[in-house]
Amino acid sequence: MAKFNTTRTRAAAGNGPLAAEKTPSLRTYEGAPGFARDVKSELFLLAVANFVGEDTFYEKAGSRDGRFAGLVRQVAYADVDWLTAFLRWLRTDANLRSAPIVAAAEAVKARLDAGVHGGNRQLVTAVMARADEPGEFLAYWRSRFGRTVPLPVKNGLRDAVVRLYSERSLLKYDTGARGYRFADLIDLYRPAPKDERQSALFRHALDRRHHRADDVPAVLSMLRTRGELAALPVGERRAVLADPARLARAGMTWEALSGWLDGPMDKAAWEAMIPSMGIMALARNLRNFDEAGVSDQVAATVAARFADPAEVAKSRMFPFRWLAAYEQAPSPRWGHALDKALQASLSHLPAMPGRTLVLVDTSASMSSGGFSKHSKMTPVKAAAVFGVALAAKGERVDLHGFADGVFRHRVGKGASVIKEVAAFCKRIGEVGHGTQVAQSIRATFAGHDRVFVISDMQTMTGHHAGGVMQAVPRSVPLYGVNLGGYRPAAFDAGSPNRIEFGGLTDAMFRIVPLVEAGGDASWPWLAPQG
Repeated sequence: MAKFNTTRTRAAAGNGPLAAEKTPSLRTYEGAPGFARDVKSELFLLAVANFVGEDTFYEKAGSRDGRFAGLVRQVAYADVDWLTAFLRWLRTDANLRSAPIVAAAEAVKARLDAGVHGGNRQLVTAVMARADEPGEFLAYWRSRFGRTVPLPVKNGLRDAVVRLYSERSLLKYDTGARGYRFADLIDLYRPAPKDERQSALFRHALDRRHHRADDVPAVLSMLRTRGELAALPVGERRAVLADPARLARAGMTWEALSGWLDGPMDKAAWEAMIPSMGIMALARNLRNFDEAGVSDQVAATVAARFADPAEVAKSRMFPFRWLAAYEQAPSPRWGHALDKALQASLSHLPAMPGRTLVLVDTSASMSSGGFSKHSKMTPVKAAAVFGVALAAKGERVDLHGFADGVFRHRVGKGASVIKEVAAFCKRIGEVGHGTQVAQSIRATFAGHDRVFVISDMQTMTGHHAGGVMQAVPRSVPLYGVNLGGYRPAAFDAGSPNRIEFGGLTDAMFRIVPLVEAGGDASWPWLAPQG
């Protein structure tokens, strides 16, 4: 009789990259035993959930931002290579903007204060992906540390200016609403242009900032085309809508077109702009398209882009943005394409074999406020996106919402993920508003092969001894998908089969198959181990 080679034999338990202490020394915000993480783990989870300057349910913005800066300063001195790679990933793959800029600035200041000069230029350049970001970085630095800008920061800003400044970015971002214009960065730090075209661009940016520009250099064809359009009498401008290619050659955005027309963005205006609009701009304007009466033929071209996985990947939009677009779009002609886009944005979620338990936190801390003061997208909606998608892809998945109690939410094979998320979210509040993680696991676990808890992890004490640690057998992987980034952990992550990760994209879900094959998963920007 076989002792080892059976269908029930599992690989040895794998580990995730985030680690916490083995014995709790903290309390969660709701009073349960809480585990302190190591510095890198705490920084990672806070960074991927941190919308700088925004209050959360349990932390005010000032306290949260202060904790973030303090963690950055600790890591900046101890392991600058790790931090640089992390911040580059945070800006690109995780697609966050403000947090990487703040982190890089705080890290460089801490290192310079400690007399460490190497690697600081690289920290600055690592967080620059868009042409308005050198100005953002400079504004943050001077507002936080004063007008003096040290050489590594100047060099990093020079690198970013040369890499990012173009005709299109000048038209889009170099406006009077910015405290620091393109010309200000060029004036201050004298970057060496990479070619003749950029040299002309720099001169033109300086000339127009100082009100010296009459003629645009011939090499700057996009700016010249925009200038020709700007010179047209207002009464002649709508005729240009018949030539969308001319608008594209002028680097025209829909916001610029609206002002240029000096009138409403009607059907003709939107249909002229749609071919050159980015996918995020398209997703945010679906209601406008419908209200203007954009034709079904043109709408079909938009839907085709949403349904293209390559376009979705290029957009780097958070999965919940597709849900937000669905909630804002009043007509059914977008629904199927948005559903495909949402699923494409979750391509790294594993199609798990066997039986899987997924618990989505619907408590007050997850549902009472948006990610920012201007956002209606709550953490529970982002959690529901992950939970429903896992249910739709897995072999046998039991999906539950939980708070003080639990409810079962069935997702049929082939169901629309986006519609099921909407249906799930209608049930928020059905089982109360508390956060009973351990109690909810005990109420639903029935020999599953793995457990996912998608939550801010600020669990209450509950009615059972042992808490979250003992609610799932040690032989079963427990994945905590952390959407809060708070300091106390709910369990001893980093132990075998106790894995925690976070973020608003599907990137970290790539570690699941590796862990279940017995490997030790590393940080997402590093090559997998195992």
